Amino acid sequence: MMNLMPAPTFRTLVLEWRLDPAMAFLVVLLAALYLGGVRRLARRSPPRHWPAGRTASFLAGLFTIVVATQSGFARYDVVLFSLHTLQHILLAMVAPALLALSAPITLALQASRPRTQRTLARLLHHPVVGVLTHPAVAWVFFGGTLFALYFSPLFDLSLRNRWVHQAVHLHFLLAGCLFAWVAFGIDAIPHRLPHPARLLFVLLAVPFHAFLGLAVLSAADHPLGADVYGAVVRTWGAGLPADQRVGAGMLWGIGDLYGLVAGAVVLAQWIAADERRQRREDRILDASEADQWN
Repeated sequence: MMNLMPAPTFRTLVLEWRLDPAMAFLVVLLAALYLGGVRRLARRSPPRHWPAGRTASFLAGLFTIVVATQSGFARYDVVLFSLHTLQHILLAMVAPALLALSAPITLALQASRPRTQRTLARLLHHPVVGVLTHPAVAWVFFGGTLFALYFSPLFDLSLRNRWVHQAVHLHFLLAGCLFAWVAFGIDAIPHRLPHPARLLFVLLAVPFHAFLGLAVLSAADHPLGADVYGAVVRTWGAGLPADQRVGAGMLWGIGDLYGLVAGAVVLAQWIAADERRQRREDRILDASEADQWN
């Protein structure tokens, strides 16, 4: 039996939401933990200030996850390949970048009790965490995830099975977080790269999306997920090949844009770190000169 879907409009994409219980629970849990940490810092004596910009970044990241999984984008991700692609971009690039800039691990270490701090420290130094946060592993996960999804039977299965679909979303989010934490995350993690290496790490990931976009574009004559997308009855929008070409353009264009923005963030962090180091050296020099005069 074929499904009949109306054309997506601003109203259907932005206002007609549906609940994804698993992702909704995850978002609420993460928000409660983060805001609880900020509150505990503020209640300490003396109070400790947590930057409002980091809190805003974390909440914006969670909101991006909500938009990708609860809004009209989720309703149409099995209708249009292009919207499916945009959903994955939000989960794998936008949300992880915002979460990485909010320093949740640093907040957890500062706001928790000593026993919890020791547990978190042991977890961060666990060999499994060390492997996952290794730059080479994070790079392969981030770049290879989309290839593995789109050009394997997993793609069709994720369109047909709700639980697999959610698992794929979670994987995209985790892979994106690993990449973002290594590239420009504020938290201290194993294998922390110096800023020149971070910039190279980001730039080397840019071609992945161009290659993926070309691969998806070349496969447009035999559309991905054609059995599922073709089962939707619609008299609007582009056909399956044309819609896949739009998705391929998104992967290429937005992927390259993400690489440029990530590179700019790394450069800004590099400059800020150099300025902080220079100020420290100036203070040491001033103190040394003062001691010589006394």
